[in-house]
Amino acid sequence: MVDIEGWAHAYSGKVRDLYVPQSAAGFGSGEAMLVVASDRISAFDHVLPTDIPDKGKILTQLSLWWYGKLEGVVPNHLLSLDVPEEVRGRAMIVRKLEMVPVECVARGYLAGSGLEEYWSKGSVCGVALPPSLREGDKLPHAIYTPAAKAPAGQHDQNISFAETRNRVGVIATELRNLTLALYERARQIAAERGLILADTKFEFGLRDDSGSASAIMLADEVLTPDSSRYWAADSWRAGSQQTSFDKQFVRDWLTSPGSGWDRRTDDPPPALPPEIVERTRERYIEAFERITGTSPDLG
Repeated sequence: MVDIEGWAHAYSGKVRDLYVPQSAAGFGSGEAMLVVASDRISAFDHVLPTDIPDKGKILTQLSLWWYGKLEGVVPNHLLSLDVPEEVRGRAMIVRKLEMVPVECVARGYLAGSGLEEYWSKGSVCGVALPPSLREGDKLPHAIYTPAAKAPAGQHDQNISFAETRNRVGVIATELRNLTLALYERARQIAAERGLILADTKFEFGLRDDSGSASAIMLADEVLTPDSSRYWAADSWRAGSQQTSFDKQFVRDWLTSPGSGWDRRTDDPPPALPPEIVERTRERYIEAFERITGTSPDLG
């Protein structure tokens, strides 16, 4: 967290810091927030003691790129990029929304948290799937698998569509439709770049508290390696774990004997070695370049 003239710190999450204007001039009373993406990295529901240099800039700029590609599907919360100089490139001024308390997840492939349920029940979030699918298999069609947001330090919990309807009411169907439409648009764009978008999560907010579908806006990070599972299409092989464009190096090192850390305990994770930091940073840059065809501005 940094002190920013004209903005008061309001909240810090695992990765992002939120600020509200000390003077609302130009935005309207209570309408705007400054979202700053730090270089913090989390794994296994822990914020690690080691930053990944430039991570916040890379993911912010990637989200902005995707906002441009998706604006025809649903409006987003971006108001301005005229941010204070000290956070330029890693921050955006956004509309303050009433956030929907559900992670909206679309899956096109069998991977991640859906595997355990599929192996035991043949379904993911209550959505029945064909038998005999393997890890990494493409699904017959993309499915919507929402998750309930958990308190900090805990796992989000997969929930059924019926439970989503209980939590958010009449907008549940529109959230599902928007999630699948956004996924399909992003999947096509990723495929053109030689990437498989296996799954992704979106967050939505409401412009007011009316609960109307017309008030829904896309918010937070979008289609970054932290919120999405990207695989290289030319190396995809069903039946095994795929190589992802994300913090895989961090997870692999933390679960290796060399880290000395047991994730089953309450002990905090150790600092990351320099080589893991650098390889992870390179992976984020590679993802940005593969997706956008350009390099991030890290100045």
